[in-house]
Amino acid sequence: MDAPDLPRQFARTGRFTLGVPRGLTLSEDGRLLFTRSTAGDDPVSRLWLYEGGAERLLVDPLGLGRTGPEPEAERVRRERAREAAQGVTAFAADRHARVVAFALGGALWVVEPDGGAARRVRTGGPVFDPRPSPDGTLIAYVAGGALRVVAVDGGGDRALAEPEGPDVTYGLADHVAAESMDRHRGFWWSPAGDALLVARVDASMVRRWWLADPARPDRPPRPVRYPAAGTANARTSLHVLRLDGTRTRVRAPERAGEQHPGGAWTDDRFDYVPTASWDAHGPLISLQTRDQRSVHVLAADPATGETRTVCRLRDEAWVPLLPGTPLRLPSGALVRYAAVGDARGLAVGEAATPAGLQVHEVLGAVGERVYFTASQEPTEVHVWSLDHRSGHAPHRADHDGNRADDEAGGAEAESLARISEGPGVHTAVLGGGTVVLDSRTPEGQTVTVLIGGEPAGRIGVLAEEPVVVPRPRHLTLGERELRAALYLPSWHEPGAAKLPVLLCPYGGPGMRLVVHARAWWTVVAQWFAEQGFAVLVADGRGTPGRGIAWERAVHGDQLTPVLDDQVDAVRAAAGLCPDLDLERVAIRGWSFGGYLAAGAVLHRPDVFHAAVAGAAPTELELYDTHWKERYLGHPDVLPEQYERCSLVAHAHRLTRPLMLVHGLADDNVFPAHLLRLSSALLAAGRRHTVLPLSGASHLVADEEAANLLRLEIGFLRASL
Repeated sequence: MDAPDLPRQFARTGRFTLGVPRGLTLSEDGRLLFTRSTAGDDPVSRLWLYEGGAERLLVDPLGLGRTGPEPEAERVRRERAREAAQGVTAFAADRHARVVAFALGGALWVVEPDGGAARRVRTGGPVFDPRPSPDGTLIAYVAGGALRVVAVDGGGDRALAEPEGPDVTYGLADHVAAESMDRHRGFWWSPAGDALLVARVDASMVRRWWLADPARPDRPPRPVRYPAAGTANARTSLHVLRLDGTRTRVRAPERAGEQHPGGAWTDDRFDYVPTASWDAHGPLISLQTRDQRSVHVLAADPATGETRTVCRLRDEAWVPLLPGTPLRLPSGALVRYAAVGDARGLAVGEAATPAGLQVHEVLGAVGERVYFTASQEPTEVHVWSLDHRSGHAPHRADHDGNRADDEAGGAEAESLARISEGPGVHTAVLGGGTVVLDSRTPEGQTVTVLIGGEPAGRIGVLAEEPVVVPRPRHLTLGERELRAALYLPSWHEPGAAKLPVLLCPYGGPGMRLVVHARAWWTVVAQWFAEQGFAVLVADGRGTPGRGIAWERAVHGDQLTPVLDDQVDAVRAAAGLCPDLDLERVAIRGWSFGGYLAAGAVLHRPDVFHAAVAGAAPTELELYDTHWKERYLGHPDVLPEQYERCSLVAHAHRLTRPLMLVHGLADDNVFPAHLLRLSSALLAAGRRHTVLPLSGASHLVADEEAANLLRLEIGFLRASL
């Protein structure tokens, strides 16, 4: 049965992201800034202010005239953010949101919400990541790898630090920090606005790879410094740069020391800088070892650069990097990650979150009360707060190490509180006494302004309603109680006919697809169902929100446990819904989901009869250091683990139809992954289909996204 033209809507709306408020930012006195386009199919993002219960347009980029080409750093940022819109997609403001800065086409623009139109500020080069000082008098930015400052009125533009070589930058995050550690910034203002903490990155030792567009042989290939597993990382150091031109290097330790956990492969060198900040107590940074088993949090003296260790976190497998931590409260109490029983929890000074509450992210603090997101049930995420001063701490936290006391009693009401209500995936931003709650529910998305805990208004969500409405049936499957969602055709009558089965997993670390919320992937799953499939989405071992042991189950083997869970899920689902035809089972996915899809037909052709694998990392030693060494170690020391997880090494096993799809401009999962697997399949005499996407990156957008969905459905129908 034909369904409405969801693929075209999917592409036209930027996967339903257009018209959605993004970059929500609250000032200390409750002013709310955000970006959003004017409709669900409008690709131009504008800058808005919400104040006094009303929205006000601050900047329409269409009225600012012509702009130049975006700097390379901006292109990379947009790719990392999976940004589908044009126009104003990023901005920064001073402490009270009286001055807002943004870059457009390499030009610096400033707008003052209290009066006047946006004005251009002349700079010393194409601008990236402009950020006003806390008092709004100066703007720091990166141009050509240099960290520069300029007055808001355009005077006094000067460089505080300039690169000493072609592979050195000041004020930018290195590839691993931005891609795998969720740190996208490279400089931070002091609260007084008289100095900045700045990252200096030297990537000269990182292997240079090249990306070319075979469809445009007239264009030279683009060099990319990519630190593949087992190879050198960029060197990141931190420096205090003062406005008077003086500078001090932060003197951080080079190694974790004697208490660092051992293992088959161990490396206690501090190779990573996951976080940096500058609060009222001074600079606060965290360092992580190359093998990721130790994280040290350091306080730095900005005058001398000397550091002292605030806490040490250790783990026999790896120390998780909890977004938003470490955070220091006005009292000096440290907010950090802590293991509480089997839960990935949170420690706040002497207090810790209770066992069973899986913490995902720290959102910030208002005074001594910390706000964070967490799950009790893995299909929902809620906003919580914890005040460690109440004297009724849920648990006691260990000062040195990452484990809190999991035998303590339950939390008192005045200590731990849940802010959000109802099924969904909720998050928030904070500012003064205002909380803005961003909620995705099965019915859609809402953004609610809370003042004093009470609703005081809403921000408009202008995304289009999908022409196909998701109708998931949430299931708990098998002995491991796998969370899953089953999508059946809206026109299907139970018992009338057997349906071919299509699995649409991601299955990798860092993402869950089975949630009580509408998302683009739930809409796409229902669309595939309307084409005549029973679509099953299941989150197996390795996905977040199910505890430490669940995530560690893929340590040393990222394929076997994940694939076993998909097999168990489809068999258990068929036991609950007899209309599922286990003689016709296909699987599709993108990125790690593509890796899982290809692995399914290679290793379990008895279960899976066809696969579409998009942007699949087929040789895991070709992926970056931080993401792969965490699970598989160093490829020179533990080559058997990479061999076990390699798709290329097992290409000769293919007996089922397989379509490989890859963007040839993908600098996350390089096209080499596609070509190596295809070559190995050809050498083994295994038929397969290859769909290269010229000019496409890891995010396939525009009309290509629509046509890709149609091609997939055609391939799956023919294969089954």
